[in-house]
Amino acid sequence: MHNTRQIVAFVAVLTIVVALVLSLLATGLKPIHDRNEAIYNKKAILSAIESNLDAKASDLSDEQVQQIFSEKIEQVVVDMQGNVIEGTLAEDIDMAKERKKPEAERKLPVYIYDGPNGKFYIVAVRGSGLWDEIWGSIALESDFSTIAGAAFDHVAETPGLGAEIKDNPKFHEQFVGKELYDDKGNYVSVDVKKGGIKNPEHEVDAISGATITSDGVSEMLYRGIKYYEPYFEKIKN
Repeated sequence: MHNTRQIVAFVAVLTIVVALVLSLLATGLKPIHDRNEAIYNKKAILSAIESNLDAKASDLSDEQVQQIFSEKIEQVVVDMQGNVIEGTLAEDIDMAKERKKPEAERKLPVYIYDGPNGKFYIVAVRGSGLWDEIWGSIALESDFSTIAGAAFDHVAETPGLGAEIKDNPKFHEQFVGKELYDDKGNYVSVDVKKGGIKNPEHEVDAISGATITSDGVSEMLYRGIKYYEPYFEKIKN
């Protein structure tokens, strides 16, 4: 009985000590984790303007990423009426949380890249794929119609199929030069089209075998970029 009590007491103390150590480790590592996550997100944003960088965004060092954001990018947050919200950085906006809010209450991040080829406005879009959420960064030229670049990511799309929205550079490259507005000025967005492109200014090829994910990208682009229209109109005027 005495030995049993000693064993129980030892196990209890060991459990408490291990829990305490793990808690301290988690607390100590959190700043590192947060910093790495912030760098990853910034690289994803820069991926939309890779043609204006000297290297692939994924190859940039942490210091280079921070320097670009410090020297060449202005961060803006706008509401659904296109008004700039002062005192908030675009990088602090969690689009996954914003998507759960009523549309009228959402905040939208804008990253304005000022480089040698002019200004580019990088906007964030988020939608649904086959299995879970998908999202992207879309760079627009200063006419707010011409797409200068695009980058996408996902939670759990199928490797080799829906996951190609992230992994296949050729899919991203299709969006460069596409137009969001038609010749009459109507917003039409860009459609990810299965079965051949009939309207090359506003369509890109869908991913083979990933119809639902491709449709999700189309819907995400149409709805997500349209949210920014009030802001674009204020900038134009």
